[in-house]
Amino acid sequence: MSRVRRLVAPGLAALALFGVLIWLGVWQLQRLKWKEGIVAAIRQAEMAQPVPLPAHPSPFQKVQISGAWVPGKAALYGDEVHDTPNGPVPGGELIMPLRRGSGQVVLVDLGWVPGQAPVPYPAAPTPEGYIHVPIKPGWFSPPDDAARGLYYTLDPARIGAGLGVGEVAPYMLIAMGKMPPPGNAAPQPAQHLPTPPNNHYEYALTWFGFAGVLLFEFIFFARKRLLDP
Repeated sequence: MSRVRRLVAPGLAALALFGVLIWLGVWQLQRLKWKEGIVAAIRQAEMAQPVPLPAHPSPFQKVQISGAWVPGKAALYGDEVHDTPNGPVPGGELIMPLRRGSGQVVLVDLGWVPGQAPVPYPAAPTPEGYIHVPIKPGWFSPPDDAARGLYYTLDPARIGAGLGVGEVAPYMLIAMGKMPPPGNAAPQPAQHLPTPPNNHYEYALTWFGFAGVLLFEFIFFARKRLLDP
């Protein structure tokens, strides 16, 4: 009987930890269902037609903005290398300012272009895509080079100030559209709405796996305790 008593305290601790691990696994399965709903909403939004930009666009909504491009103004965001038939080519996201009928300026990310200098591109006056909120610089973000029109932080206020176009909208439009033919220097727009990662199934298996390991470890531990003199 004394040997069994020696298992009470570690058994209660193992049971409590086992319950926590199972709860974490179930919680991840619930989050999996929630995330699948978000992904389904994004897929549905991708198939829908863009709507004129509302005052408060809903998440994952495709919108369209009309206006006139500010002449001679362009910036390059990021430093990304694309693989091409001729080998790796450096480039970045081409950003151009669009002035709406109200006078408000919206910065539009037209897509990746080759080269390391921003060159205005004759784009359509009604780009469509999705809204992107500003990104503040991180600890390891390279410094922007406003003199050359090169930016490494997707911040409309910062880019708009560098372009000298006055006050800009507190968001950016990420253009969506068809890819240009191979070898064409036109911007390569986004092809899909941004989709959040969905790794909750793997997380759930991890927590359930930990619970299984704990159970087997406790069985071996208890067996040893009961057999020891």
